[in-house]
Amino acid sequence: MARIIVLETRSSAIHGRSRKGVATMESGARLVGVVMIMLGVMMWGGPLVAGAGVAPLPKGATIVWSHAPYGMGECGICHVRDDPADPGPITTQNVTELCFGCHEELQDAMAKSRYSHAAVEDSCTNCHNPHNSAYKKLLIAEPPSLCAQCHQDIWDEATKAPVQHRAVRDGKSCLNCHSPHASNVDSLLLDLPYNLCVTCHGKDGVKDEQGKTLTNIAALLASNPVIHGPVADKDCSACHTPHGGKYFRLLTTEYPATFYSPFDPKSYALCFTCHNSEIVAVERTTTLTGFRDGNRNLHYVHVNKKERGRTCRACHEVHAAPQPHLIRNGVPYGKSGWILKINYTPLPNGGRCEKTCHGAFTYDRTKGTASGGSS
Repeated sequence: MARIIVLETRSSAIHGRSRKGVATMESGARLVGVVMIMLGVMMWGGPLVAGAGVAPLPKGATIVWSHAPYGMGECGICHVRDDPADPGPITTQNVTELCFGCHEELQDAMAKSRYSHAAVEDSCTNCHNPHNSAYKKLLIAEPPSLCAQCHQDIWDEATKAPVQHRAVRDGKSCLNCHSPHASNVDSLLLDLPYNLCVTCHGKDGVKDEQGKTLTNIAALLASNPVIHGPVADKDCSACHTPHGGKYFRLLTTEYPATFYSPFDPKSYALCFTCHNSEIVAVERTTTLTGFRDGNRNLHYVHVNKKERGRTCRACHEVHAAPQPHLIRNGVPYGKSGWILKINYTPLPNGGRCEKTCHGAFTYDRTKGTASGGSS
């Protein structure tokens, strides 16, 4: 009879354990690991004994992958007897130690890596059948189903969130970004986070779920001298969640998805994580911003409107731009993708925009005089 034991453990203990014993995931994060013990086999943790999790597939089952020693009938490679009918126990106390007898390259990789997968340290048979399997690499299930046995909360986030990341579902799924065994990067990532992101987001022609072409971030950064702080730090996760989320473009919190938006401070929660919210809330200032005509706060003028407030994206690029303050040359406008030119020119005491949302307009921080169109 199958039993299910639910263990509550630190996520770092499952997803990426530092060889120095340092917790590698967010402090306090908790993960519910579901441990299935079927016919005496403990699938996660504890001593491993013979049973359904490690036994050969029954006759008639579809076999995709077979372990070479088992396929050749050489049971004595792993067991005390070379008798397929009665091989007896394995020759070592620890299953993983036994596997390393042939798979030295994996043992070397784990020894040289800063982080290792706790499932591997516990037993290779947490993920692999040592005899044969219906899946490649002798896996007991295919990713992401296999990964979800321990990481169910992450899989729920990836598949049930309103905004989903195709990298988690498509191709090799979890293995697109994570190593199943060991890594020198936290969370068992295959590379530093930014490098992983531009593996996909550094290409032309990548589209979102609605078919809209996404920016080639690598090309954008290479062609623009002014880089947004989190991007310069190569910290994509400062603004984006990697698995799935509630907000447009996998953002960690709210940010308007459109060119125009009624002003609500909560809609700009992402920007206000770093930037002072008063920059769009105070009508008059001489200190909060350089984008002012005298003491008339032009951020307030543009953004703080009940109906058609211009969102940050109207003037600022969020990753990289040609001018200081991430002022962009143009912004995509409407579903057609037409680029609305900003035509911004910096001046010694202010700046000038023309032929954009309004006629030519010059602002002067020191004189407080304005000429030209309206805002």
